[in-house]
Amino acid sequence: MTGFNAKRLTSIGPANTIARSEETHPLTWRLRDDGQPVWLEEYQQKNGYAAARKALSEMAQADIVQTVKDSGLKGRGGAGFPTGVKWGLMPADESMNIRYLLCNADEMEPNTWKDRMLMEQLPHLLVEGMLISARALKAYRGYIFLRGEYVDAATNLNRAIAEAKAAGLLGQNILGSGFDFELIVHTGAGRYICGEETALINSLEGRRANPRAKPPFPAAVGVWGKPTCVNNVETLCNVPAIIGNGVDWYKTLACPGSEDHGTKLMGFSGKVKNPGLWELPFGISARELFEDYAGGMRDGFTLKCWQPGGAGTGFLLPEHLDASMYAAGIAKVGTRMGTGLALAVDHTVNMVSLLRNMEEFFSRESCGWCTPCRDGLPWSVKILRALERGQGTQQDIDTLLGLVNFLGPGKTFCAHAPGAVEPLGSAIKYFRSEFEAGVASSTAAAGRAETVNL
Repeated sequence: MTGFNAKRLTSIGPANTIARSEETHPLTWRLRDDGQPVWLEEYQQKNGYAAARKALSEMAQADIVQTVKDSGLKGRGGAGFPTGVKWGLMPADESMNIRYLLCNADEMEPNTWKDRMLMEQLPHLLVEGMLISARALKAYRGYIFLRGEYVDAATNLNRAIAEAKAAGLLGQNILGSGFDFELIVHTGAGRYICGEETALINSLEGRRANPRAKPPFPAAVGVWGKPTCVNNVETLCNVPAIIGNGVDWYKTLACPGSEDHGTKLMGFSGKVKNPGLWELPFGISARELFEDYAGGMRDGFTLKCWQPGGAGTGFLLPEHLDASMYAAGIAKVGTRMGTGLALAVDHTVNMVSLLRNMEEFFSRESCGWCTPCRDGLPWSVKILRALERGQGTQQDIDTLLGLVNFLGPGKTFCAHAPGAVEPLGSAIKYFRSEFEAGVASSTAAAGRAETVNL
């Protein structure tokens, strides 16, 4: 998608309203209605870099870390690790004065485009968030590791960085604080695995994008062996509002009962009437997101199932729409919130074909480092292709379920394979009959098995 429509980013409240305010929409209130980027002059007119000035002139480094920790901000890339806790893992040893801040802007998750919108339309928000975060981490250099296909985002970020440098907001002795910070956009070659932070680090260093063994964690040994912190785009874009408005304000944004604080960029794609992206409070029900914002299914289509946050999350049924959109709320119905951008699957979609398409993607994007992922995912693709052609055997479904177990959490080198098989396991759980329909007659199946054995 290009040229995001800012009018889709509606207010917290009735879905037919468009107004956004600084008090309720920390990420999107500065957006222009025409969808054009907000450059430095306009950004500063809209209170831009005020939080950075506060952080650099009024707050100690430890105070910034503690404020973010107290806010309860969690990573917005999908894993949901507490940001302040992650920052606190950086070594306190002042002799380790070479540190790096990396922004994970790879965003290769299918059905996800939230970071792209922020970088294309509000590039200075990310620059400011990284400036404050770098001050907190004592990092003298930052890299935005950007998905190579995001050409407009790269152009806009580079312009924003140039504007910030010219205004004394990046570079040496920023705002007279004595703090130096250089920011660089690095475009990647386009691999899903670079969303894993240590694979990203390897790629940035010019190496093959394989995940690293942990420990040591990047906070101790990261880019070029130096302490490194990796945060997602949306995560970093929350930092200016937290510093500027305070912890108590930030904690009021989410719906009552939500264990996650603040707002989240959420969306719906698929055959819905109003596919789009909205900044909404954590804890809103998936039904409200689907019906009031996305408008429900298009005429002639019914909702068969949905994924709450990218291709690596499990499928849920229409009755699960009453779940609350925050990590624990979605966990209660059996999967993960992920990126928060949901996919609606309509009644015309065959689940075997959909899963074959997904597993082909995940199989192709595997780095090949560990055996379960390298061999297991292609195996699942082979079986799904057979079932799709109606040439499966009675054992195929059990084999697929075995792969879901063998490639599950804690059994592979990184989280790529567990994410890849989560939708497969849930699809078989809820739509097993569609997989069984791909089993051939006993004669044909026996012939296929004999061929395989040969």
